[in-house]
Amino acid sequence: MFEYDRWQEIFNSLKRHKLRTAATALAVWWGIFMLVILLGAGNGLQNSFKRDFGDDAMNSIWLWGGQTTKNYKGFKAGRWIQFENKDYDAIKTKVDGVEYLTGRYFVPGSYLTEYNGKALSLSIRAVHSDYLHIENTVMDEGRYINEIDIKKNRKIAVVGKLSKEDLFGKEKNAIGEYITINKTKFQVVGVFSDTGGEREMRRIYLPVTTVQKTFSRGERLNNIVLTVGDATLEESEAIGDNIFKELAAIHNIDPSDKQAIYISNNIEEFNRFNVIFTGIKFFIWFVGIGSIIAGVVGVSNIMLIIVKDRTKEIGIRKAMGATPRSIVSMIMQEAIFITSIAGYLGLLMGFGVVYGIKTLLDSVEADLDFFHNPEVDFLSVVLALLFLIICGTLAGLVPALQAVRINPIEAMKS
Repeated sequence: MFEYDRWQEIFNSLKRHKLRTAATALAVWWGIFMLVILLGAGNGLQNSFKRDFGDDAMNSIWLWGGQTTKNYKGFKAGRWIQFENKDYDAIKTKVDGVEYLTGRYFVPGSYLTEYNGKALSLSIRAVHSDYLHIENTVMDEGRYINEIDIKKNRKIAVVGKLSKEDLFGKEKNAIGEYITINKTKFQVVGVFSDTGGEREMRRIYLPVTTVQKTFSRGERLNNIVLTVGDATLEESEAIGDNIFKELAAIHNIDPSDKQAIYISNNIEEFNRFNVIFTGIKFFIWFVGIGSIIAGVVGVSNIMLIIVKDRTKEIGIRKAMGATPRSIVSMIMQEAIFITSIAGYLGLLMGFGVVYGIKTLLDSVEADLDFFHNPEVDFLSVVLALLFLIICGTLAGLVPALQAVRINPIEAMKS
């Protein structure tokens, strides 16, 4: 029930000691404010990491040719391993657990892309049809490379959204138009977007077999990428080991020479970074809660001083019949009020800074590699508020118990 007299006493006490009240509230405000800022910054870093990983399939394995370090079957160490179509075929036909599979060949940057008198240096990749699923590509118009394109060496191209705008303009329909790459014409059959940002959307994808034959690249592949479905980390590592065995047999590599073929497992990398960010979140909560506790200790100390200053008043109250409960509630109510108001203002200002930065980044369309979409989740806010209420209660409990133990006669003599 609302007691006007008690609230009037609290406000009069705060008004009489403005500097002390402000200093006490500032400690609590700073603790909550820093917790919200740290949570927003931590989530911004984590969202950036997830975005970078989300650009490619989380369950993907990436293979790159390396250099042998051991002699094997008459072959000397120091050979560079060059992937070819036979490596792609071996993985596709002999290794179980592969979901999607593609080879990749990077067309030299010296090959310009031309259209209607305009020539641009764009990133061009030759891939298989499964790359659509590995790169998490989103088709805006037309279609992606398919198996028929691969088998018949069709001269078709799938262009990124920004590549299309750079070559054709925003309004023109690019589907069906022809672009020229190294004096060879390719028909545009699709336009795509990509969550990886502007760099990914300035790419052009061509059928890998077409590039190999048209540009006299033999059967070479720069690297091979695959996904492993819903395999666990252990299962994906077993698939990687099987792939290494097959490729080692093809290239006459010592089975123990792991430097000859680099295998990057996205599942393993993702789990490793998750552990790192779990540690970062623990550190953030540790620092934030520590700051809040420091503020609450300050509130408790101030309340002890207030009880000391009001010893005579409390003694008179008890002599006139005030119950211990009324004395405790009076002290605790003031402590909870200070921590609640200061904490609430800290939350509001923390949210203001976090989402102000987010709005600013969105308005200028800034795409920072290391910081993306800072935010504070609802559960964290609820936990912070509950913790604040508990701390406010504890901050007033010790001074309140001290007040209850005051002897009325000794208090009035003081």
